[in-house]
Parts: sequence; structure tokens; C-alpha cells
Amino acid sequence: MIIGFNMTAFIPGTMGGMETYCRNVLRTLQEVDASNSYRIICDSHYTNEIPLTNSNFQYWPCNFTKPSAKWFLRGVVRNITGIDILKPAMNRIHADVIHHPFSILNPRHLSIPSVLTFHDMQHEFFPHYFSAFEIKTRKEFYRSSATEATRIIAISHHAKTTLIERYGISDSKIDVIHNGYGAAFKILDDLEGMQKIRTTYNLHKPFIYYPAGTWPHKNHLSLLAALRIMMDRFGFDGELVLTGVTQQSQGNIFAEIERLGLQKTVRILGYLPENDLPWLYNLARAMVFPSLFEGFGIPLLESMACGCPVVCSKATSIPEVVGEAAVMFDPYSAEDIAEKTWKLWINDSLQQQLINYGLERVKLFGWEDAARKTIKVYEKACA
Repeated sequence: MIIGFNMTAFIPGTMGGMETYCRNVLRTLQEVDASNSYRIICDSHYTNEIPLTNSNFQYWPCNFTKPSAKWFLRGVVRNITGIDILKPAMNRIHADVIHHPFSILNPRHLSIPSVLTFHDMQHEFFPHYFSAFEIKTRKEFYRSSATEATRIIAISHHAKTTLIERYGISDSKIDVIHNGYGAAFKILDDLEGMQKIRTTYNLHKPFIYYPAGTWPHKNHLSLLAALRIMMDRFGFDGELVLTGVTQQSQGNIFAEIERLGLQKTVRILGYLPENDLPWLYNLARAMVFPSLFEGFGIPLLESMACGCPVVCSKATSIPEVVGEAAVMFDPYSAEDIAEKTWKLWINDSLQQQLINYGLERVKLFGWEDAARKTIKVYEKACA
């Protein structure tokens, strides 16, 4: 097969879990597939982002990424005439199937069979977290893309269920392929490396770690309220360390930290190099994950793989990922977040139990397995 991998919307450092998915699937497909040819359709500015290690993989420059002259022209022409000038460029790659990894077909109505990776439909459940323009765009493209796609990869059973219940997609054309986690996420015993990271980020106090972009659904504000409760009621004297891309709730988070008097307790490190993240999981006393909505939740796997115990929401796909290997709370209750997080913080035996459970749990997930299953979906789409 000749497989097109559509990265025309790829913008590094801005896409959260979808970027992690894209990078790891492409990396692992190169490791496991020696039979098929891949044309990675990508803006020429980003062709160095994912190294090519397999001669069957080649970049296919297609400079329609936002913002660019072609991206602007495409929007103008499509709005005026209804014609999508990206379609001829995509059809010229002469692939047997095109994989669209970012929840929408971009563009629609190609003459080539399509595989769509669907991450989530958060806008259907939390429309108030999106601008009017974003809601309009998602409503225009999400359902229609899922309906038109030849095959769909859902990253969790929760995502599959929402596709069936909300969009009326047939169960028979959806394959659930769970995400994995990178090989770098493991228990580390390099004391010198640990000390270097401690010094670099000034992590000299015990801390709770939350790696998440500052989108509203990541629920940072409830976590901050829970932190204040932990300090006032239980005497919590550690730190909360936050990492992740800056998004629309960043200003609200800074304001809430100041309002609650948490300036000396919360450390916001922002977007960190991927190579530094395993060290933070290893150094943290616990990873807290209060998200309201997840298509999957890759940080849950990363944390468990690093031997960092997890306390998290019992919402959407999260229980599906962690199983029995986490303490779970109601993400809408700051009181419950505080009580469950404190319970884990002070209980060494519970921490060790969850570490052991987590290390076993992550054996069920892996990018190699995901890549091999993805190739099977390509074959189904071409059949």
C-alpha cells in the first residue's frame, strides 16, 4: 500500500495530546512497517520535527498550514466559491489510503479512502469552553468527517461510544486503538540526572505534579481550590508543579493563584522539552489529574510507567485508562479533590500499592501495538 499521512494541520507545541499521538504513531510505524510506503503530507517548515528512519517514509511538502499565504487563500476561495484548493494537491499523491490523525478530514470529499483518528468531541459536552467560531467549525467538520470517513480509529472506548451515541456512526466502522507511552517514560535511577533537573527547575521541595495545557477543561481552577483546602485543613506544605502549553485559561489561573494566596506554593514551568518530563514524573510524590474531559489521557500512562502514583478524575475515558491503579475523585468537587489527594500524599503504603498496580497496568498499552493495529485499519480501508 501507499499510505498518505496527513499532517497539513500540524503545528508543533500547540496541539497537546494530538501532537503526542501523531509523533509516536509515525515514529513507531517506521519501526514496525517494512512493507508499505508512506507519504507524510506536511508543511515544509516542520519536516524536521519527526525524523525519518525508514526509507519507505518520505515527506510530501504541502504548505497549507496556518498561518501561511496558501492557508489564507484556501479560506478565501472556499468561503466565496465552496471550492477547496487543497483537494487537488492531496489527490495528486496517488495514495491507496490517507490517514487523517486530527479528528477531521482535511480536506473532505477526496477520491482516496480515508482513515480518521478521532480523539474526542468535547465541544458537544462543554460548548461554553469554545469560541463561537470554534463551535461553528467543529459542528461543520466533526460529524461530517466521521460520517464520511472510510474507517475510524477511536482512541478509547469512551470516544467510540460518543461517536455512536452523538453522531450515529456505525459500530462496525470504528476500531478502538488505545494510545501508548514513550520508552523514555520509566523509573529512572540516575541520581546525577535527578539533581540536575531539581536544580534546573528549582524542585527542592516535595511536590504534586500536573502536566496539562491550560485549557478550561483541564480544571486547574478546581485543583487550586483543592490545594488551598489542603493547606488550610491538613497543613499541606509541599508544592504544586504545573507544566504544559499556554492556552486560554492561563490568565485565569494566574489570577486565582494570587486570589488564593498560592504564589509560594504553585510553580508554573510552562511547556518543557519532552526529554525532561520523565524526570518530573520520577521526582513527583504524586501526579494529580483533575481533567473534566479526556479522549484518552496519555499523562496517566506516562505517570504510571515512571512509578509515580496517580490521583485523578472519575470522568470520561480516565477510569478506562487507569483501571484500579489510581485514587479517583469527583472533579467537580474541590473538597473531594483535596481529600483524595491528601490521602495519597500522606500514605506511603498506598503510594507503593498504586506504583505496583500502575507498573502492571501500563503493560496493556504500547505504541508498537497501536502501530500494528493501525496498519490493519489501513488494510480494512483499502479492502
